[in-house]
Amino acid sequence: MPEMNIAQALNSALTIALEDDAVVLVGEDVGTTGGVFRVSDGLQPKYGEDRVIDTPVAESGIVGAAFGMAVAGIKPIAEIQFMGFSYPAFDQVINHVARIRNRSRGRFTAPMVIRIPYGAGIGAAEHHSESAEVIYVQSPGVKVVVPSTPYDAKGMLLSAVDDPDPVIFLEPIRLYRSIKQEVPEESYRVPLGTAAHLREGSDVTLIGYGSMMREVNAAADQLGAAGVSVDVIDVRSLVPFDAELVIDSAQRTGRVVIVQEAPRSAGFAAEIAAQIQERALYSLNAPIERVTGYDIVVPLRRAEQHFVPSVEKVVAAAKRTLSA
Repeated sequence: MPEMNIAQALNSALTIALEDDAVVLVGEDVGTTGGVFRVSDGLQPKYGEDRVIDTPVAESGIVGAAFGMAVAGIKPIAEIQFMGFSYPAFDQVINHVARIRNRSRGRFTAPMVIRIPYGAGIGAAEHHSESAEVIYVQSPGVKVVVPSTPYDAKGMLLSAVDDPDPVIFLEPIRLYRSIKQEVPEESYRVPLGTAAHLREGSDVTLIGYGSMMREVNAAADQLGAAGVSVDVIDVRSLVPFDAELVIDSAQRTGRVVIVQEAPRSAGFAAEIAAQIQERALYSLNAPIERVTGYDIVVPLRRAEQHFVPSVEKVVAAAKRTLSA
């Protein structure tokens, strides 16, 4: 199998998806320039301007038009260039895209994917670097997934295209080209709603998703070298959330560290911690630790490394649980 980075794996998935005449790709610069991160590079020349459609700079219009296509039987993949740019389109998501199945009592649905690059790490600051996944998690009617590896990125995007309901597909910007992995050239699926159990251990559980999995895995390596047996879970699907795998791990290790890039207050790490507390409290040997971003706007490049959770912070949190 060829080695691919996440950007290449997503391009491969889009190439396969567009073989279905019902699928279209819409967004700013997705065609002529191949997307701001070149994920859709080469697709417009292959499939044409009526299948890979460059849009005006109007995020609400992109998602609104995609929603209309989806209700009409087309399967659109809408790209928003950065997480912070998705806010104008949130009205469309929460009021229309997420509610159409419930509003129509099942007569209509919206089989569409909204791809959103997210997160810090490239020095772009503010609207280009935000991690606001929880606003979509709190929008009943949409699925929310966050792959962290090339293999998962391709397989989960193809599953998202197949899904009869809308999927928010979050892509960690700083992982686009930072890791490579063997990825099949042919079509395959990674099911939505399942977490990945990356490493089995008995002393402490490290839980993360998306952009933070590089730090989580590096922290597990450091702890493992020091003789700590680490269980590692990549949540990768926020909605639906694979609570059973997380609860089982917490019950086995008794110590949990949850890592997210998003601001601390009311983040998805807090939701994971709450579910563990509700279902596995008496199995815990130490308080649950959260390693997160701060409750501030993503800072400029000079301070960015202090905002994003580091390997050192994850290791320190794990050690606190082990010494409790």
